[in-house]
Amino acid sequence: MTKKILLTSFDTWLPHQKSNSSDDLLAKISQIESLADSLTFLRKLPVDFQEAPNLAIAQINQLQPDTIICCGMAESRQKLTIESCACCETDTLKTAVNLEPLIADLATTEISHEAGKYVCEALYYAVLKHICDAQLPAKCIFVHVPILTSENTDKIVADFLLIMHRLTTRKD
Repeated sequence: MTKKILLTSFDTWLPHQKSNSSDDLLAKISQIESLADSLTFLRKLPVDFQEAPNLAIAQINQLQPDTIICCGMAESRQKLTIESCACCETDTLKTAVNLEPLIADLATTEISHEAGKYVCEALYYAVLKHICDAQLPAKCIFVHVPILTSENTDKIVADFLLIMHRLTTRKD
């Protein structure tokens, strides 16, 4: 049985942005034909604190994915960063995914404990809360994507593909 994976990305939100690196990454992943059957893309989510989570949760309810990978842009970061948790006011929710083995030996990926206090964190928190409240068996992580360049794109795509593979084959 093929595992169903939902991948989300954001649209741009500032005038100087030609694209959003999270969506640039998903565009590259979408071109890999061997993955087409297991992936559902929810691309260019609006950078809106209510609309983005609402659209993602509606897609989760419809698709019932095994794995959810939400992606956002991190212009100031140099590596892929997987967020360990998301906060909303005084509440913090952690991903149920064991992140250390997920990123073991990946050259361009690290764990972050600061999801950014913006729409990325709002989306991650809402999805983690929905998974918990609805008692869904889905795994969920949030990946911040640096600006893609000719020097880092191949490495970032390779790490992202390994992360997807590990999420769908590991038991935790």
